[in-house]
Amino acid sequence: MTRLWRYGLVLSRNRDIAEELVQSTCVRALEKSAQFTPGTRIDRWLFSILHSIWVSDLRARRVRQGQDFVDSDELEAPDTRESNDDSLRYRQMMQRVNALPEAQRNTVFLVYVEGFTYQEAAETLAVPVGTIMSRLATARATLVKSFDLPPTAKEKRS
Repeated sequence: MTRLWRYGLVLSRNRDIAEELVQSTCVRALEKSAQFTPGTRIDRWLFSILHSIWVSDLRARRVRQGQDFVDSDELEAPDTRESNDDSLRYRQMMQRVNALPEAQRNTVFLVYVEGFTYQEAAETLAVPVGTIMSRLATARATLVKSFDLPPTAKEKRS
């Protein structure tokens, strides 16, 4: 449930909406339990359901007027640790990741945080594997530029 909530938060950038997404995901999973294929990863199935609900909700919001996204500042949980270089770098990285376009941010989350393979992420987001690879490459390049770091040898060849 924590992983689903975290993904809901990455998508929505709002704690309340993330909570609603997880609840809707659980309800839909129970309603559609016959569609789950035994022997497959249930987490991937649940992430796909959550993503599908999110996309449907986005479409519905666009039809309605006055619905906007919450600023990414609300994503930051209060940091009770002492401020040090590591926590400062972490906050800077998270701000830069949160500033990525939604498609890149979702892909980065699924692959780097949740540990999905490119194929699993592609199936979850209903896009080709090449799209996943492209989104990750673009996100990495954007993040490298935002930190003014020299590109890796592999990125230099591109």
